[in-house]
Amino acid sequence: MSRTATRRRVLHAAALAALSLTVFSPAIAADPIKIGSVVSATGSTAFLGDPEAKTLKLMADQINAKGGVLGRPIELILYDDSGDANKARTFATRLVEDDEVVAVVGGTSTGATMAMIPVFEDAEIPFVSLAGAIEIVDPVRPYVFKTPHTDKTACQKIFEDMKGRGIAKIGMISGTDGFGKSMRKQCLGVVGDYGIEVIADESYGPTDADMTPQLNKIKNTDGIQAVINPGFGQGPAIVTRNYAQLGMTTPLYQSHGVASKSFVELAGPAAEGVRLPAPALLIADKLSDDDRQKAVVTEYKKAYEAATGEPVSTFGGYAYDGLGLLVAAIEKAGSDDSSDIRDALEGTKAHVGVTGIYTMSEEDHLGLGTESFRLLRIEKGDWVADGAD
Repeated sequence: MSRTATRRRVLHAAALAALSLTVFSPAIAADPIKIGSVVSATGSTAFLGDPEAKTLKLMADQINAKGGVLGRPIELILYDDSGDANKARTFATRLVEDDEVVAVVGGTSTGATMAMIPVFEDAEIPFVSLAGAIEIVDPVRPYVFKTPHTDKTACQKIFEDMKGRGIAKIGMISGTDGFGKSMRKQCLGVVGDYGIEVIADESYGPTDADMTPQLNKIKNTDGIQAVINPGFGQGPAIVTRNYAQLGMTTPLYQSHGVASKSFVELAGPAAEGVRLPAPALLIADKLSDDDRQKAVVTEYKKAYEAATGEPVSTFGGYAYDGLGLLVAAIEKAGSDDSSDIRDALEGTKAHVGVTGIYTMSEEDHLGLGTESFRLLRIEKGDWVADGAD
C-alpha cells in the first residue's frame, strides 16, 4: 500500500473515531458512494439536528438494504458540529480533503450552512442545506441547494392567511439570531404586497428568558389585529408563554422554524390556537387519499417513529428530502461525479418529498412555493389545518 493511501486510511479511521458515524451495508460488495453530512445532533439546536441525523442514518440503511444506488452502497459520513459554525466549517473541510465525498447534505442552522458554503463551492461539491434562510439560495450559487422553505415563503404564506381573515395591522416580535433577523427582513420586504402594515416592531436576544416588556409594547399599540414571531429555538416558546400570561388574545403566528412537537411541549397550554406554516408531514394522517404527498409522508412518518420511538418532525423531513434529492440526482445522472450530480439536482422536476414537491432550475435551487406550505393551528396539543378561505 502506498504512503498516500495509508495516510488516507489512518485519517479516515481517526475521523470516524472522533465525531462521525458511517452507515454502510457490507452485503453490497461494490465501492461505496460517499455522501457527507454535518448536522447539529447535540448542543443548543439538537432539537433540529438530532432528528436530521437519525433520519439520514435510517435512510442510508434503507437504501443499502434495497441494493444501494447504481448497484453500489451509500456510505454516509456524518459529523456533529454541536451547533458551532466554526466546527461545521472544519468538518466541511474534512469531508472534502480527507473523506473525499461526492456530495453533502446537512447544515442544521443558517449560520453553519453559510460557514460551509465557501468550502463546498470551492471544491465544486453539491451541497443540499437543511437550513431556512433565503440567503442560502438567493443569490443562486452553482453548487448550493436547500430543502426547507425559505423564510420569505413563510412570510408570504402567513400574510396570505392574514389577508384572507381581513387582518391589516400587525405587530412583530423577532429573534436577533440569524434566522430571526433574516425572516424579519423578508417579512418587512413583502408585507406591503398584502395590504398589511406592521405598526409595532420589537425584538429579543437568543438568551433572553422573558419577552413581556416587548409584548406589552405591542399589546398597548392601538389597532393590532395579530402578531407574528419570526424566530426559532426556545425564544418562540417563551414568547408564546408570555403572550398567554399577558392575556393577549389577538392571533399569534409563529414561523415554520418551530414546526415540531418540541415547540408544543416547551410552550405548553399557551400554544393552543397558535398558527404557523408547515409542511404536510405534520398532518400526514389527515391528508386526503388523492394528495400527492400522502404516500411519501406516511411512509417516512411510520418508518421514523418505528425506528426511534419519537414523533416525527419537519426537521427530520428536511433531511429526508435532502438525501432523497441527492439519490434521485445520482440515479438520474447515472454517475457519482460531483458535477453530474449538481447538474441533475438543478434539473429536478416534480420530485415528491415530505416537505413539498420540488421543481428546480438554473434560477431556483429550492423549487418550492407557498403552495407547498400548509397553514396549521395547534389544537389540544396537535396540528390541524387552519388556512383562511
